[in-house]
Order: sequence, then structure tokens, then C-alpha cells
Amino acid sequence: MAMEKRRWFLSVLAYLVPTFALGFVWHLVVFDAYYKALEIYRDEVIIPFGFATIILQGVIYGWIYGRVWAGSPVVVGGLRAGIMFSALSWSYMVLAVAAKFPMASLPGFITIETAFTLLQFAIYGPLVAWVWRQREAV
Repeated sequence: MAMEKRRWFLSVLAYLVPTFALGFVWHLVVFDAYYKALEIYRDEVIIPFGFATIILQGVIYGWIYGRVWAGSPVVVGGLRAGIMFSALSWSYMVLAVAAKFPMASLPGFITIETAFTLLQFAIYGPLVAWVWRQREAV
């Protein structure tokens, strides 16, 4: 049981660290001007809200992976997690946002956020699969 808690904690970190770093650099550095041109986000983002969101998502995704795919080969588990979690995230972070908020370019928003989501889960999928690559002997 202690090993499972440790793996769950590591799976949260596997989501938190790269997602926060990638999200910060992607949204606030590399593509900052592009997002400003989309006219969708506030001038001053509230970073603690984003950080809290990432923690909550990491907790949920790590828990799901540990229950559904723990012990899978890294490539198989990473692909499964990457596909499922990116589709879920895309539905509420891209489609739902595009449906609710005015923006200068709907196709531009969908394109850039889809690219971000795919990259995010291409990183997280293998990491979480590596953390849960082998179940503890019972």
C-alpha cells in the first residue's frame, strides 16, 4: 500500500511539473503575443488558479491511471493515458472554452490549444506509465 501511495504521488508530480512548466512557457512566453491577439484571456492571469487546476487534474489523472492501467507496459499505458486524458482535456479546455468565450479567431484558438494539449499529454502519458509500470506484489 505504501508503494501505491508513493506511485500515486509521483504520478501527480509527473503531471504537475511538466504541465506547469510547459503551460507557463507556452502561454505566457512563447505564444504570449498570439494569445493576446486572440483577445480571450485577461491581461493578468491568476497563476495560483492555474496551479491549483493542475494539481487537481494531476490527482485525478494519477488516481485513474493507477486504477485502470497500472502495470501496463510503458508504451501501451502511455499511449492509452495520452489518448484518453488528452481527449478529455481537449473537450473541456478547447471545445468548451471555444463554445463559451468570444475570441478574435476561433480556428486560431482551437489550433493552438489543440497543439498544446497534444504536446502536454505526449509528455505526461509516458511519464505516468513509467511511474505505474509495475504493480507491487500482493
